[in-house]
Amino acid sequence: MDVLRQNDELNEELNIVYRYLLKLGISKLDAEDAVQEAAYKYLLYYDSIKNAKIRGWLIRVALNAYYDQCRKQGRYVLDLNESVLKVDIQELPENIFLQKERNSELGKALSQLKPHFQELLLLKYQSGLTYEEISKLLEISVSSIKTNLFRARKKLEEIYKEATYERQ
Repeated sequence: MDVLRQNDELNEELNIVYRYLLKLGISKLDAEDAVQEAAYKYLLYYDSIKNAKIRGWLIRVALNAYYDQCRKQGRYVLDLNESVLKVDIQELPENIFLQKERNSELGKALSQLKPHFQELLLLKYQSGLTYEEISKLLEISVSSIKTNLFRARKKLEEIYKEATYERQ
């Protein structure tokens, strides 16, 4: 019975990790592969993982698996789909078009950032996590999170301004 409960808990944690990866903009297939890799490594090393840190460990392993796969294939994909953009149907078509264009430009600028910066920005501004929550999740000090978020925002601003300046 205890094994069944552990399997259910692991399955629940893996579902949370999967949804988190999708929220980061990772494609379904890549997220499934990363979660599968995390599950495999969990089964290999479960005796050395602290119970209180399972979710953080699974997320870190899944993200590393995704980054490794992207590095091997030489690509990083950020999928800003309609559900992420949250377009209001009541708006004027021109405003919807402009908002989609801005989001597309922002998505392109975001995809030019280092994966670590992308992750921090999405955790903070899309997932709405606090500095402390991000610190616990990534196992990095709060001051390091604040510093890297500041750098990520500056770099994103620089890339975005450069892209919009070139377009004019």
